[in-house]
Amino acid sequence: MRELAQALLEAKQQVGYCSVCYHLSAEEVCDICRAPSRDSATICVVADSRDVIAIEKTREYQGKYHVLGGLISPMEGIGPDQLHITPLIRRVNQQDVKEVIMAISPSVEGETTTLYIGKLLQPFTRVTRIAFGLPMGGDLEYADEVTLARALEGRRDLEV
Repeated sequence: MRELAQALLEAKQQVGYCSVCYHLSAEEVCDICRAPSRDSATICVVADSRDVIAIEKTREYQGKYHVLGGLISPMEGIGPDQLHITPLIRRVNQQDVKEVIMAISPSVEGETTTLYIGKLLQPFTRVTRIAFGLPMGGDLEYADEVTLARALEGRRDLEV
């Protein structure tokens, strides 16, 4: 038990936030931000580091990230000032960012956060959002109306 407790204490002391994107990192700048192979013209905005890990598992996205550290939630007393929104705006203004992808869960707080940030960034760059829809293996008859509507909105050409 002592070894486990000591390991947890050491991890807490060694792990912090990347000074660029706010993803968890043992160094001042995380591996993703330091990687020259990553596309600096695209930033994917997520709520927390777990979202970065989930997107990285797909091996589809090659851009950089920005972790907000939560979502706007007036009911919980979390406003824009408690999140890493100002550094995101600064990054977009100082770098040649062509697109900001909002990869935020479709909850009330997520929609509020997405719309708030989108409104701030649209004068400076293209702002997109990830498509939402049905999971693989899901049945249409069990999907709610909002999920089906989002699936239809996010449709794209069939590649055959």
